[in-house]
Amino acid sequence: MANNYFSIGKLASAHGLQGDLVLRHSLGKRSALKGVTVIFLEERKNSFIPYFVQQVTVKDGENVYIKLEGIDTKEAAHKLMPAQVYLQEDDFKQQTASSAPLALLGYAVEDQQYGPLGTIEEVIEMPMQVLVKVFIKGKEALLPVNEQSLVKVDKKQQTVHLNLPDGLIELYTGE
Repeated sequence: MANNYFSIGKLASAHGLQGDLVLRHSLGKRSALKGVTVIFLEERKNSFIPYFVQQVTVKDGENVYIKLEGIDTKEAAHKLMPAQVYLQEDDFKQQTASSAPLALLGYAVEDQQYGPLGTIEEVIEMPMQVLVKVFIKGKEALLPVNEQSLVKVDKKQQTVHLNLPDGLIELYTGE
Protein backbone atom coordinates (compact mmCIF):
# COMPACT_ATOMS: atom_id res chain seq x y z
CA MET A 1 0.00 0.00 0.00
CA ALA A 2 1.41 3.39 -0.90
CA ASN A 3 1.99 5.42 2.25
CA ASN A 4 -0.23 8.31 1.44
CA TYR A 5 -3.24 6.58 -0.09
CA PHE A 6 -5.93 5.08 2.10
CA SER A 7 -8.76 2.91 0.83
CA ILE A 8 -12.18 4.12 1.95
CA GLY A 9 -14.26 1.57 0.07
CA LYS A 10 -15.15 0.51 -3.43
CA LEU A 11 -17.23 1.39 -6.43
CA ALA A 12 -20.17 -0.97 -6.01
CA SER A 13 -22.34 -0.23 -9.03
CA ALA A 14 -23.29 2.23 -11.73
CA HIS A 15 -26.36 4.37 -11.12
CA GLY A 16 -28.50 5.81 -13.87
CA LEU A 17 -27.37 6.65 -17.38
CA GLN A 18 -25.14 9.67 -16.78
CA GLY A 19 -22.14 7.76 -15.42
CA ASP A 20 -22.96 8.15 -11.72
CA LEU A 21 -21.45 5.51 -9.47
CA VAL A 22 -22.36 4.09 -6.11
CA LEU A 23 -19.42 4.24 -3.74
CA ARG A 24 -19.72 1.91 -0.75
CA HIS A 25 -17.46 3.30 1.97
CA SER A 26 -16.49 2.34 5.49
CA LEU A 27 -15.94 5.78 6.95
CA GLY A 28 -18.12 4.90 9.93
CA LYS A 29 -20.61 7.72 9.41
CA ARG A 30 -22.90 9.23 6.81
CA SER A 31 -20.66 11.28 4.61
CA ALA A 32 -21.01 13.39 1.51
CA LEU A 33 -17.19 13.48 1.27
CA LYS A 34 -17.36 17.21 1.88
CA GLY A 35 -14.17 18.92 0.80
CA VAL A 36 -12.90 15.97 -1.24
CA THR A 37 -12.15 17.13 -4.78
CA VAL A 38 -10.31 14.07 -6.04
CA ILE A 39 -10.44 10.34 -5.44
CA PHE A 40 -7.90 7.78 -6.63
CA LEU A 41 -8.52 4.42 -8.23
CA GLU A 42 -5.78 1.81 -8.25
CA GLU A 43 -5.68 0.78 -11.90
CA ARG A 44 -2.63 -1.41 -11.49
CA LYS A 45 -0.84 -2.36 -8.32
CA ASN A 46 0.45 0.86 -6.72
CA SER A 47 -0.57 2.94 -9.71
CA PHE A 48 -3.12 5.46 -8.48
CA ILE A 49 -5.12 7.40 -11.03
CA PRO A 50 -6.88 10.61 -9.92
CA TYR A 51 -10.53 11.21 -10.77
CA PHE A 52 -12.07 14.58 -10.07
CA VAL A 53 -15.27 14.58 -8.06
CA GLN A 54 -18.08 16.69 -9.49
CA GLN A 55 -20.86 15.77 -7.13
CA VAL A 56 -21.58 13.49 -4.20
CA THR A 57 -25.04 12.69 -2.84
CA VAL A 58 -25.56 10.68 0.32
CA LYS A 59 -27.63 7.56 -0.25
CA ASP A 60 -27.41 6.09 3.26
CA GLY A 61 -24.96 5.40 6.09
CA GLU A 62 -22.44 3.62 3.93
CA ASN A 63 -23.23 4.48 0.32
CA VAL A 64 -22.98 7.67 -1.71
CA TYR A 65 -23.73 8.47 -5.32
CA ILE A 66 -20.63 9.98 -6.85
CA LYS A 67 -20.21 11.77 -10.17
CA LEU A 68 -16.69 11.82 -11.61
CA GLU A 69 -15.43 14.25 -14.22
CA GLY A 70 -15.20 12.64 -17.65
CA ILE A 71 -17.39 9.66 -16.71
CA ASP A 72 -20.63 10.56 -18.49
CA THR A 73 -22.13 7.27 -19.58
CA LYS A 74 -23.17 4.04 -17.96
CA GLU A 75 -20.54 2.22 -20.07
CA ALA A 76 -17.75 4.49 -18.86
CA ALA A 77 -18.92 3.93 -15.29
CA HIS A 78 -18.92 0.15 -15.78
CA LYS A 79 -15.33 0.24 -17.05
CA LEU A 80 -14.16 1.56 -13.70
CA MET A 81 -15.67 -1.26 -11.72
CA PRO A 82 -15.01 -2.90 -9.47
CA ALA A 83 -12.38 -0.62 -8.03
CA GLN A 84 -11.07 0.22 -4.61
CA VAL A 85 -11.40 3.93 -3.93
CA TYR A 86 -8.53 5.74 -2.23
CA LEU A 87 -8.11 9.16 -0.70
CA GLN A 88 -4.91 11.00 0.02
CA GLU A 89 -3.94 11.10 3.66
CA ASP A 90 -5.21 14.59 4.53
CA ASP A 91 -8.63 13.98 3.00
CA PHE A 92 -8.76 10.55 4.59
CA LYS A 93 -8.09 11.89 8.08
CA GLN A 94 -10.80 14.51 7.70
CA GLN A 95 -13.35 12.03 6.41
CA THR A 96 -13.09 9.09 8.77
CA ALA A 97 -15.14 9.17 11.92
CA SER A 98 -12.54 8.94 14.64
CA SER A 99 -14.40 5.90 15.93
CA ALA A 100 -14.27 4.13 12.57
CA PRO A 101 -11.90 1.16 12.52
CA LEU A 102 -10.34 2.56 9.34
CA ALA A 103 -9.01 5.46 11.39
CA LEU A 104 -6.54 2.97 12.93
CA LEU A 105 -4.54 2.62 9.70
CA GLY A 106 -0.92 3.49 10.34
CA TYR A 107 -1.26 3.18 14.13
CA ALA A 108 1.29 1.15 16.05
CA VAL A 109 0.10 -2.00 17.80
CA GLU A 110 1.31 -2.89 21.26
CA ASP A 111 0.45 -6.04 23.16
CA GLN A 112 0.41 -6.13 26.95
CA GLN A 113 2.71 -9.15 27.07
CA TYR A 114 4.85 -8.71 23.96
CA GLY A 115 5.17 -4.96 23.72
CA PRO A 116 5.36 -3.29 20.28
CA LEU A 117 4.29 -5.56 17.43
CA GLY A 118 4.25 -3.36 14.34
CA THR A 119 2.19 -0.91 12.34
CA ILE A 120 -1.35 -1.47 11.10
CA GLU A 121 -1.10 -1.93 7.32
CA GLU A 122 -4.71 -2.84 6.67
CA VAL A 123 -8.02 -2.89 8.51
CA ILE A 124 -10.45 -5.72 7.72
CA GLU A 125 -13.96 -5.27 9.03
CA MET A 126 -15.83 -8.44 9.84
CA PRO A 127 -19.18 -8.91 11.57
CA MET A 128 -18.60 -8.60 15.33
CA GLN A 129 -14.91 -7.74 15.07
CA VAL A 130 -12.18 -5.98 13.20
CA LEU A 131 -8.92 -7.57 12.11
CA VAL A 132 -5.79 -5.49 11.70
CA LYS A 133 -2.92 -6.63 9.52
CA VAL A 134 0.51 -6.16 11.05
CA PHE A 135 3.86 -7.55 9.99
CA ILE A 136 5.54 -9.19 12.98
CA LYS A 137 9.18 -10.02 12.31
CA GLY A 138 8.41 -9.87 8.59
CA LYS A 139 5.44 -12.25 8.80
CA GLU A 140 1.91 -11.08 8.07
CA ALA A 141 -0.34 -11.39 11.11
CA LEU A 142 -4.07 -10.72 11.39
CA LEU A 143 -4.90 -9.56 14.90
CA PRO A 144 -8.42 -9.31 16.29
CA VAL A 145 -9.59 -5.99 17.70
CA ASN A 146 -12.72 -6.75 19.70
CA GLU A 147 -14.17 -6.32 23.17
CA GLN A 148 -11.93 -9.05 24.55
CA SER A 149 -8.66 -7.91 23.01
CA LEU A 150 -8.84 -4.12 22.93
CA VAL A 151 -7.36 -2.38 25.94
CA LYS A 152 -7.38 1.16 24.56
CA VAL A 153 -6.68 3.33 21.55
CA ASP A 154 -4.26 6.15 22.29
CA LYS A 155 -4.94 8.74 19.59
CA LYS A 156 -2.21 11.11 20.75
CA GLN A 157 0.46 8.42 20.48
CA GLN A 158 -1.35 6.72 17.56
CA THR A 159 -1.08 3.38 19.30
CA VAL A 160 -3.57 0.56 19.70
CA HIS A 161 -3.08 -1.34 22.96
CA LEU A 162 -4.20 -4.96 22.81
CA ASN A 163 -4.26 -7.87 25.20
CA LEU A 164 -4.10 -10.75 22.74
CA PRO A 165 -5.01 -14.34 23.56
CA ASP A 166 -2.13 -16.55 24.70
CA GLY A 167 -0.42 -18.30 21.85
CA LEU A 168 -1.75 -16.06 19.07
CA ILE A 169 1.50 -14.25 18.37
CA GLU A 170 3.49 -17.50 18.49
CA LEU A 171 1.19 -18.81 15.75
CA TYR A 172 2.56 -16.14 13.45
CA THR A 173 6.17 -16.01 14.62
CA GLY A 174 6.53 -19.76 15.00
CA GLU A 175 8.35 -19.33 18.31
